[in-house]
This record gives sequence, C-alpha cells and structure tokens, in this order.
Amino acid sequence: MSASGKFYLAQVALCAQSAETTPLANQREKYLRAQAAWQALADREIGIVAARDLREAEKAAQMPIDAP
Repeated sequence: MSASGKFYLAQVALCAQSAETTPLANQREKYLRAQAAWQALADREIGIVAARDLREAEKAAQMPIDAP
C-alpha cells in the first residue's frame, strides 16, 4: 500500500478514536463525517493500487520469455 493509503487509514483511525472520546454530539458527528471522507479516500487509493498491480501483472504475463 502506498504512503498516502497508509496515511488515509491512519486518519480514519484517528477520527474514529476522536469520535468515541468526545463528549459533544456535534463534535462526534464532525469526526464521523471526517472518518467517512478519509475512508472514501483510502478505498479509492487501494482500488487504484490494486488496478495498477493487475495491469502490470497482465502486461508481464503477455511479454515473451527470452529463451537462451
């Protein structure tokens, strides 16, 4: 996973923890909305990396093997 994917997931965890510990409902809602936004970014990044890896694997599989 890329550095940004790890960062996004760290932010998801931080927002979740903050939402659990805050006593105020409006702050809890703010953290939960932020958590959802960070999760969407993480999911997108993970999907992009997975698609790139798949394309590279398919390209490698199509390359001819050089025989000595």
